[in-house]
Amino acid sequence: MRLGLVDMIGLAASLVFALPLANYAVIRLVAGEVALGAGLLVVAVAMVVLPQYFLDPARILRRLLSGLLPRQVRGANDPEANGSEGDSVEK
Repeated sequence: MRLGLVDMIGLAASLVFALPLANYAVIRLVAGEVALGAGLLVVAVAMVVLPQYFLDPARILRRLLSGLLPRQVRGANDPEANGSEGDSVEK
């Protein structure tokens, strides 16, 4: 995955908040509080992973627009998507 400048800044901002939380989670795990430590560790990982892989604004926008467009417009570049409509116009 190639990251641009804005993506790198976003990743750095996520890590600024996720790393201290992960550190605290590891300390709680070592202290014997397994539920709290594991829960906080999951939250710290989610703070970094979710924005990078699942909440990509460009990907969300493309899925939204492709879902809103009619099937004929989505498949405009695909000759099989139009079917026999082109044949009836020529006759």
